[in-house]
Amino acid sequence: MPVELRCHKGIGPTVSGLALVAEDNFSARYDLNRIEGTFSRAAHKLHGQSYVGKILVLETAKGGVASAWMLREMTARGMAPLAILFDHANTILAQGAAFADLTMVDRFEKGRPTRLIRTGDQLSVEPMSGRVTILNRDA
Repeated sequence: MPVELRCHKGIGPTVSGLALVAEDNFSARYDLNRIEGTFSRAAHKLHGQSYVGKILVLETAKGGVASAWMLREMTARGMAPLAILFDHANTILAQGAAFADLTMVDRFEKGRPTRLIRTGDQLSVEPMSGRVTILNRDA
């Protein structure tokens, strides 16, 4: 039986894919190599790993206005994650996700998503209903 997690209503289309999880923060500007599609900041817990086509599960967003156009540019080039799930997102990244038509949710009822979801979990993210389902794991 899949595990259903409730969260705050989010942004973007419903998506399904594999989770990539780290108890770390996220900056589209400083953490990513947008050409290669990998985490490039050496101190990031996902350093060297590809984020393209994955559902990122991270603690919080950081950064400024540049994040919005960077997310849009990544999406336009097909080099974006499928979705980003946060413990807490900031308003700038929420605007960037909306601008890029990138799925994003935050504020999970049962606690931090980085502790509820594991790398490799198959997820379904339904932002309009505030629901993330872990499809390949029992409660």
